Amino acid sequence: MLDKSFFHVGIVVPRLEEALDHLGATLGLRWGAVTETELPFEGADGTRAAVPLRMVYSVEAPYVEVIEEVRGSPWECNPCSNLHHIGFWADGLAACHDHLLGSACPLEAAGYAGDVVPAMFAYHRDPLGVRVELVDAAARPSIEAALAGGRALGAR
Repeated sequence: MLDKSFFHVGIVVPRLEEALDHLGATLGLRWGAVTETELPFEGADGTRAAVPLRMVYSVEAPYVEVIEEVRGSPWECNPCSNLHHIGFWADGLAACHDHLLGSACPLEAAGYAGDVVPAMFAYHRDPLGVRVELVDAAARPSIEAALAGGRALGAR
């Protein structure tokens, strides 16, 4: 089941730096370091791909994750809203994933590690069109330490 701990809201934007300047000034948010990574994921149809992703988190809760758009991927702006997802910690990622599948929330994309899917994260769409991200709670201490230190995710 979900840890029931809200983690973050993800927003997809056309240009990262412009969005950080605007959201920082408008909402009074301070940002950590930009993470630039090649993110491998598996789509609902089993196709694997990797996208160059640029993202950053605010350094204080409630966290806001801002992701630069990658056209043709799950991280694409849409015409209605750039609210991309609501992220929750998942205590037992596979069980939470199965729970959402059983609740009519199909998988959109997920991280993988070898044959293990989902690994680290999974995006599900609910019948209302809301995207829910499950984030493996096993990674919570390292992610929260990076965010508290203003470091890019994955940085040492």
